[in-house]
This record gives sequence, structure tokens and C-alpha cells, in this order.
Amino acid sequence: MAQLYEHKLPDYIFTEKLGQGTYATVFKAYHKTGARRVVAIKCISKSSLTKTATENLLTEIAILKKIKNEHIVELIDFQWNQQFIYLIMEYCAGGDLHRFIRVNKRLRESIVRKFLQQLAKALRVLHQHNIAHMDLKPQNILLSSVRNPSLKLADFGFAQYLRSGDLASSLRGSPLYMAPEMLLSDQYDNKVDLWSVGIIMYECLFGSAPYASPTFEEVAAKIRADKPIQLPQGASVSDCCADLLLKLLQRNPEKRIGFEEFFAHPFVDLEHIPSAETLQKGASLIQQAVAKDSQGCLREALHLYCQGLQYLLPVLQNETDLEKWKSLQAKVSEYLQRAETLKSTLKSREAIVIEDDRHGGGTEFEDICDRYPPLQSALLLVNSAKKLAVANRLKDALKTYQDALDIVIPFMNKCRPDEKEVLRAEAEKWLEAAELVKSYMAMQTMEVGRTAPVKSEQSCTIQ
Repeated sequence: MAQLYEHKLPDYIFTEKLGQGTYATVFKAYHKTGARRVVAIKCISKSSLTKTATENLLTEIAILKKIKNEHIVELIDFQWNQQFIYLIMEYCAGGDLHRFIRVNKRLRESIVRKFLQQLAKALRVLHQHNIAHMDLKPQNILLSSVRNPSLKLADFGFAQYLRSGDLASSLRGSPLYMAPEMLLSDQYDNKVDLWSVGIIMYECLFGSAPYASPTFEEVAAKIRADKPIQLPQGASVSDCCADLLLKLLQRNPEKRIGFEEFFAHPFVDLEHIPSAETLQKGASLIQQAVAKDSQGCLREALHLYCQGLQYLLPVLQNETDLEKWKSLQAKVSEYLQRAETLKSTLKSREAIVIEDDRHGGGTEFEDICDRYPPLQSALLLVNSAKKLAVANRLKDALKTYQDALDIVIPFMNKCRPDEKEVLRAEAEKWLEAAELVKSYMAMQTMEVGRTAPVKSEQSCTIQ
């Protein structure tokens, strides 16, 4: 076992042992000069390395040298002598996610979402470089600090370069977080990481992994049992959260959510994660909304207000500077109030449109519907969607609009050119209406926090 006194590096002073694994011991240290930066030094004994372990180490070094991201632990430098290889890493004072879960038991959904977004940002960078981590688990996810920690993905020893559709066959990772296809099939692809994300998410929400067992044999038996993972009885999570969790935990990788769908899922919503870029996008959309509003283009204005607020609200909720928070909160409240006013105005007009539809004569589109019975079903669906929207059954309205479009769009290739143009114009109206319903739905989830930011964020503190 590597001892503290065995290790000497010219520029660093070793202070305490942080942990030990099969091939490495990790120490806390600090730089002798300058700002005396605190680091974590991973000390690997050359004599203990097998051929496979050496290959894994070289892969880890290559990946960490190439990939730089705020949610991936930084490799500062690496050195070696006759006995040891030293990886000088960013020090994370908050320990790992495994300990955080053990201390806090079950994490609040808002905290899980924040952590998941950060993990997704790291995975998106890996995905862009065709890298699969292959060993995602709470022990390999570090926390930057004790208060309001950020996640840092670590330990790339099992990582592989895999493009979407590429297959691998070697057994890698930890059984509790390992995708079923890694045990049950000869081949697997990079979607094994998404299964592991689902297991981590489940453990954060409910306190333990779904296949948690004292022995590998019992874990393997549960994986082979081919029973779908279900949420615990009485689980109190939002529909959006549950939807993502069950899509991640599909045993069949072909049915499992893909990376792009995962990054775009409303519970992850990488597009709206707070950042300087997010603030800029939100401000630009609000400017466009105000311009459309002043021109009397109310539908366009409402849609732009809602889009802008979807960027600005996460920034507001993440702001820690009190004065900046007060300024942004006042503006966001003003824009949200205006959007609510526009929504009420437009819903009243929509009700009038429905009344007109009931008593309206035959339009060119309705004449085409008379010739093609399937289109009559689409017209009935659209009228139903309008009524559902006015009744505030927005989710049902959106699905009904989509069902109608699913009939009309394929039908365009089956009719005459003049009829096709009429169908295209009608479909555009329905798409616009569906987008407006989406804006209404987005508004229902928007809340402007009235509580000023505080230093310690709710339960997101390591005890």
C-alpha cells in the first residue's frame, strides 16, 4: 500500500490521504509556490498495473487532456518516476455524490434536476467527442464544494471512443449501475451511459438503486429477471421527472431514450440552463416580443414573451447577487404579467373563432374534406383541439392538434397540386395554433420567486 512518505514531487507538498482503489491512492496536496493551489494527486504504482490497467490509464489521460468542461474534473498535469505515475487533478472539497446521498437520504427533485443538468452538460461534451464513460456511478461523480456544490464527472478509466451505433463487447463498469445489455448481450453501445444516468437519478430521488442487493449474484439475478423497473409506491415526483426516469430505465436499449432526446427533455432542458448566453438569448427574445406587442401582433408577441421567459427564469432562480436578483425579478414579473394579459385576450378571441366555425359555411378546405373522408376526421380533431384549448386542457389540445397534423401532412402527397397548396396553408395555421398552446403550457409552469437569494441553498449542502 502506498504510504504518504513514499511520494515526493518537486512542486507539491502532500498533506493527507483521500482514498484508495485497486491500482491507485489519492492524496490531497498543495502547490509550493504562487497561490498554493490545493489539488488531488492520484498515485499509481507502476508495478501493480496489468496490461489492461495500463491501457485504461492511458485512455483516461488522453481523454482528460482533450476534454475541458466545468463539470468534468480537470487534469492539471501528470508526472512519473521509476515507481509511480502521478495524475495531478482538480481538488473537489465536497467529496462524492455517493456520500452526499448517504447523508441526505433522498434528495429533493429540484436538487436532483440541478445535478442532472450538470451531469448532462458533461455527457453532452463527451457525446460530441464520441466518448462513452462506461462507469457512471455516484462514487465517480465529485462535488466541487461543501456549500452549493457543482458536479464534476471523474474516473475515465473505463471510457471508450464509441460513435452512435458503434458496438463494444468487453465487460466494463459497476454491476449495480451496469446496463442489462452489458450482462445479457454480447454487444452494447453508448446508450449504456443513459441507463446508468437513470439508476443514479433513481438513487438520488429514492435513496437506493432499484437493483440494490448485498451481493453481485443477487444484483445479476435481478438484472436477468427481465422485469421492468417501476417507481416506488407512493413516489412523489412530477410527471416530467417520472417520464424521463422511465425512459432512461428501459431495459431494451432500442426503446431507451437517445442522447439528443435526453438533452432536450423538459426535465433536463439544457437549452435553458443559467449562463451568460442564456441571459443574452432571453433578453433578445423579450426585445422582439415588445416590438411585436407594440405592432399589435399579439400571438407572435405572446410566443416570444414565453420563449424569453423560459431563458430568464432559470437565470433569476440561479442569481446569488441580491441587487442583480432584485433588478431581474422586477423585469421578469413585468413580462410575465404582460404575457398573462395577452393570453387572456387571445383565449377570448379563440372562443369567438370557435363560434364562427360552428356556423361557418363551406370553405375551400372543407370542400376538399368532403372529397376525402380521412380529412374530415382531421377537421373534427382541430375543432376539438380549439375547444380543449379554451377549456384550458392544454396537454389534450396539443395532442389533438398533433393527431390532426399526422393525418393532413402525409395526405398532401396523395392529392392534386391545387389541393396540396390548400392543405399546406391549413396545416400552417394548425402548427401556429399548436405553438400557441405550447406557449400557454410553458406559462403554466412559470413562477417568479419572491424570496431573495441566500448563501446556503436549501438542502444542497454537505453535512
